[in-house]
Amino acid sequence: MTPLVLSFLVGAALGAAFGWWARVWTAGRGTPASLRSAQAKIGDADRTAKSIVREAEIQARSEVLKARESFEASVKEQRRELNETLAGLNKREASLAQREQNMDRKADVLDRKEEAVDRKAAAAEQTLAEGRRMAKEAETARAEAASRLEKLSGMTREQARRDLMERARRDIDGDVGTYLRRSRERAEEEADRTAQKIVLGAMQRYAGNHVGDTSIKVVSVHGEDAKGRIIGREGRNIRALEAATGCSFVIDDIADGVVISAADPVRREIAAAVLERLMGSGRIQPQRIEDEVESVRRDWDSHLAKIGGSAADEAGVAISDPETLRTLGRLRFRTSFSQNVLRHGVEVARYAGMMASELGLDPVVARRAGLLHDIGKALDETHEGPHAAVGAAFLRARGERQEVVDAVAGHHGEAGDPTVYASVVSVADAMSSARPGARAENGDMYIGRMEKLEQIATAFPGVERAFAYQAGRDLRVFVDPDKASDTDALVLARDICAKIEKELQFPGQIRVTVVREKRCVEYAH
Repeated sequence: MTPLVLSFLVGAALGAAFGWWARVWTAGRGTPASLRSAQAKIGDADRTAKSIVREAEIQARSEVLKARESFEASVKEQRRELNETLAGLNKREASLAQREQNMDRKADVLDRKEEAVDRKAAAAEQTLAEGRRMAKEAETARAEAASRLEKLSGMTREQARRDLMERARRDIDGDVGTYLRRSRERAEEEADRTAQKIVLGAMQRYAGNHVGDTSIKVVSVHGEDAKGRIIGREGRNIRALEAATGCSFVIDDIADGVVISAADPVRREIAAAVLERLMGSGRIQPQRIEDEVESVRRDWDSHLAKIGGSAADEAGVAISDPETLRTLGRLRFRTSFSQNVLRHGVEVARYAGMMASELGLDPVVARRAGLLHDIGKALDETHEGPHAAVGAAFLRARGERQEVVDAVAGHHGEAGDPTVYASVVSVADAMSSARPGARAENGDMYIGRMEKLEQIATAFPGVERAFAYQAGRDLRVFVDPDKASDTDALVLARDICAKIEKELQFPGQIRVTVVREKRCVEYAH
């Protein structure tokens, strides 16, 4: 830019000189008017030239300043980068120096540890050698002692061990067998005959119907036209039904019926009632479906009370409290191991009443406690705790008599010392839930359990054969009389029971009977 500016300045100066010369020349030759005009033009040209010169100087200075600032900024940036690079190199150098110092310290520590390990290894080797020497001396002394004992006793070491173990086994088996025999005799003398008479008599006198609760309910619908009305135009009716009831409706599985599927049995019952009302009226629309669902839900409490009242009448129990009846009715829609809880309660009430009569107790209290013993299972999740304690608290709040509350609270042994009615209800509960057919069980599982029982028994030495019967509640085991004594048979029964409890899962209890019988046969000729 500097040569251009200089050229411009030289040109401006030459132009000014030329203009002055022209003015002088015209002044000598022209008129005064023309002279004045020329002088004015020369003045204007002079001023214009000066202005151009000043602007060129200013622009040149500005360009010089910009170039200098750019150069200084570039120098500063390079100097800053150089400083940062130097700082990074200094830090890295310091880090490397620190790392080198750390490595030196670690090397010193490792050297010291290695020296300590070497010292300990040398000490261990010395101790091991000393131990080996002492072990050899002990082995020699033991061999000498064993040899002396064999000479004194006249038996080898192995023979003495077998003889000692055999004596100990006989002594232990004898003591255990004697203790078990005495305990069983005392227990049998006190309770066996009475308990068997009461329990077996009650089981023979009463048998109830057991209906396993399923996951579906079928509503009878006749004709394809009726099914079409349930589905509705583009499926809007069936979608409204499923949304309002929370159940699934299957139309085509059964020719003259609609299958209602849901995990909650209460929802299934409400859906079935709604569908029956809709089919009875003949008008099925989304709005009417919602109205019917609300109507059925409003009437559901009275329906539950009717169910509870019917169960109470069947069990021979008088209940007047509406809330207790409604809660009892909810048990109709609860199951325990596929056994309906309400039917189970009715059966427990019958069993408990019969046993109470045999024992001289009040059968009314026993039946009432038996019917209500599982009422805690009908309460929702807001009632926390075991169902026996929750049910007892509910009955106490409803003004139930104390004998019934105590029996419900203690029928699982969770309330300390159970009352006599709690014991009666507990036995009746076990009879109802454990008897054959009370609870659904897969056929393969049932057969497998029977076979497993027999396999467990026959695996013991001295057992000739074993038979499981009474739906797996009784196991008969026959032993070889020459290989097992009466005491051995008693111990064997306990061992078989212990192994069954460890390896099998079963409801109720299993009675194991070990039979030892020796028959002597001779022929007279």
